[in-house]
Amino acid sequence: MDFVYCKVPAAPLRKEAAHRSEMVSQLLFGETAEILAQSGLFTQLRCRYDGYEGWCQTSQLCKIGAAEVENQLPLLSGDWDSLIEYQQHPMHIPMGASLGLWLGDKKYSAPESVKMTGTVCDPATTVFSPEAIRERAFQYLNTPYLWGGRSVYGIDCSGFAQQVYRFFHRPLPRDAWQQAGIGEVVGFLQESVCGDLAFFDNEEGKITHVGILLGTDTLIHSSGQVRVDRIDTQGILNAETGERTHRLRIIKRYVN
Repeated sequence: MDFVYCKVPAAPLRKEAAHRSEMVSQLLFGETAEILAQSGLFTQLRCRYDGYEGWCQTSQLCKIGAAEVENQLPLLSGDWDSLIEYQQHPMHIPMGASLGLWLGDKKYSAPESVKMTGTVCDPATTVFSPEAIRERAFQYLNTPYLWGGRSVYGIDCSGFAQQVYRFFHRPLPRDAWQQAGIGEVVGFLQESVCGDLAFFDNEEGKITHVGILLGTDTLIHSSGQVRVDRIDTQGILNAETGERTHRLRIIKRYVN
């Protein structure tokens, strides 16, 4: 198997090998993926973190050995935006970018060196507490909604849940319907706690949205932008307009 890592702040992962194709997800700087195929200017990848597949522009990737991929530490950039020096030039990377190839005990020894300024987070040592969840999730507030997005520059609902959970060493699948398929069911909204995920469906019963509960009556989610809204047993109520925007389907809890 051959592997690559993302060498730009956020690289689109597309459904097909074309610039006009739908962006289904993103790779953030330093994230690694397995090469599946190549076509013209694009490389088909399987992301190592969540197994998601898509096509990425080859020029936004850098090849890496399997040994370095296996030894990569789960270190993440912890600030909303961090300045690094990559290949002797400055680059801004978003919160949640992967730094484990270059920092820590198992450094990647290659000419693509990285010098980091700012906070580095080790998810393995981060406590999953209500205070920590709120602090991390609130750093995404007002980030614009972006279909397929996974960063503070633009993020979708499931990407938001996945990225926040990643800081606590709790891996989630990429899409909301996949996330809803795992975890433990919370029977009643009144029994929920900060950090539980609430899922919402459409008229056909398909899971289409997810948010992070902050308590039994509020949640934070990406809808238009990352925002805090009210929730009751029926679903989400827009805090500004009072409009009912999403229908509650199920609540899940994820424990290590």
